[in-house]
Amino acid sequence: MSSTDSKKKGSDKSKSTKAVDSRLIQRLYMFLKPYNKLLILALVLTLTTAYLGPLRPYLTQIAVDDHIAKDDIQGLFRIMLLFGGVLLGEYILTISSTYLTRWIGQGALFELRRTVFGKIQNLHVQFFDRNPIGRLITRTTSDIEALSDLLSNGVVNIIGDVFRIVFILFFMFSLSWELSLISLITLPVLVYATILFKRLVRVAFLNVRDQIARLNSFVQEHINGMSVVQIFGRQKREMERFKSINQDHTDAHIKTVFYFSIFWPVVEVLSSVAMALVIWYGGARALSGGVTFGVLLAFIQYVRLFFMPIRDLSDKFNTLQSALASSERIFDVLDTENKIKSPPNPAAFSNPRGKIEFRNVWFRYASQEDYVLRDVSFVLESGQSMAVVGATGAGKTTLINLITRFYDIEQGEILIDDINIKDLHLSDLRKSFGLVLQENALFSGTILENITLGNPEISRQQVENVVAMVEADRFIDKLPGKLDFVLHERGSSLSMGQRQLICFIRALVYNPAVIILDEATSSVDSETEQLVTKALHVLLKDRTSFVVAHRLSTIQHADVILVMHKGEIRESGRHQSLLEIENGIYRKLYELQYKDQLLAG
Repeated sequence: MSSTDSKKKGSDKSKSTKAVDSRLIQRLYMFLKPYNKLLILALVLTLTTAYLGPLRPYLTQIAVDDHIAKDDIQGLFRIMLLFGGVLLGEYILTISSTYLTRWIGQGALFELRRTVFGKIQNLHVQFFDRNPIGRLITRTTSDIEALSDLLSNGVVNIIGDVFRIVFILFFMFSLSWELSLISLITLPVLVYATILFKRLVRVAFLNVRDQIARLNSFVQEHINGMSVVQIFGRQKREMERFKSINQDHTDAHIKTVFYFSIFWPVVEVLSSVAMALVIWYGGARALSGGVTFGVLLAFIQYVRLFFMPIRDLSDKFNTLQSALASSERIFDVLDTENKIKSPPNPAAFSNPRGKIEFRNVWFRYASQEDYVLRDVSFVLESGQSMAVVGATGAGKTTLINLITRFYDIEQGEILIDDINIKDLHLSDLRKSFGLVLQENALFSGTILENITLGNPEISRQQVENVVAMVEADRFIDKLPGKLDFVLHERGSSLSMGQRQLICFIRALVYNPAVIILDEATSSVDSETEQLVTKALHVLLKDRTSFVVAHRLSTIQHADVILVMHKGEIRESGRHQSLLEIENGIYRKLYELQYKDQLLAG
């Protein structure tokens, strides 16, 4: 590559980076927009403070040249009172602007967190298949927290520091243009160092955010799977992996520290050089009568003040680059297109009966993968019970994901009450179903909150009635607080069966048209098996039910049993008729599960 091409490429990259930065700042501003009037007030306070700071050396020059040099005690006293007033005003304004900007920033962060979490809640399930939970936690916590300083006081203070520099230059040139130029000799070097620093530190901070997300993902996954790590004795191996990821994270941070450890001393050295030049040139001019000692003293102060906001600006580059790196990742989430959407004009859907129909459905999870379902067709009439059996990977759970429209099919149609589910609003469709999974979906909170999920339309009395109906009060009444017993860590203080019972009760109190069970009884312990069986009887009575099961004993009374194999429906019918099929898949499954009884018979 020629040097011309290289320069062009670097220029294009710089323009692209500036465009991205500008776009991100504009989008972040949208969260500050509701506070426009308060932002203007904060800016006025900050600019006033920026003016009062450079005013102090100017008052020092007046005090020395106009009063001390002329033995004017009264004039000196008046200047000292004015000086004290400036200090007091600067103190009060600094407190006011700091409190106001941080209050505004926290309000903006509150809205940003709400927006990000709201977006994540409504994204399609496929998004969560491809994005680790730890990474999403990073987006909603530490990435947003990295914006705190920028939204709280970063932008306003950057503007304040810029105007502070302008005011300093104004006072300096009004006192002596010669000394001002001498003071600014080191400025070109400082500007170049700042531009280079900004470019390098941006890349470094992007890497830091990546490593934080990677570290969070690893920790979250391994804490969730700690029992697996321990039972297989993989602590040492996983510790080595953690050490490697932790080292990458540390190295990324050290790289940013390295850049700052070079840049800040450069600013200090240039400030000292400027100060030395002012003392050398200004001192000579003062001795020859070219400038007064008051002007020289003021300039010494101005040089120190001039490099302070520059030093602050370099620190704010740290804040800005970290915030921009985080905001890129946050807006990546916010810009993710939801692949499962409600139609613009959804069909009316009230009082669902629960009829479900698949018509020639083809589906695969990714375009490059094999089909999981192949030309699947069936009808589940309202009020009927349908069970689905088959080997692992046959496509049983996929049917549930498609009925509830967690994924969209490639070919064919899925209908509920003879309406294509793509023509229904997602909330109307999904509230027609009660879903109980093999893995208990419980949250931190009381048992009552886990059952109602905060729905104000479900009363405590309704919950108590359902609890009594399925006889779950036999264990709930023994808990401290009963329905107000607080669950932690997904209900780990309860047995597997008790947790599953709570999920059954939740499905029942919502009174859905269709009950869907996905291996819902496979992990039930013997202690609560009778209670779960009772709950199932109540749950499925007079309702359309769709049950995925391995235990054939739980589905023998189903109206229809579908036998799936490699994504296709190979057999269908009632339990007894399927057993009569010679060399049938269902018969083989039955014989495998009841081998001991058959041999004993």
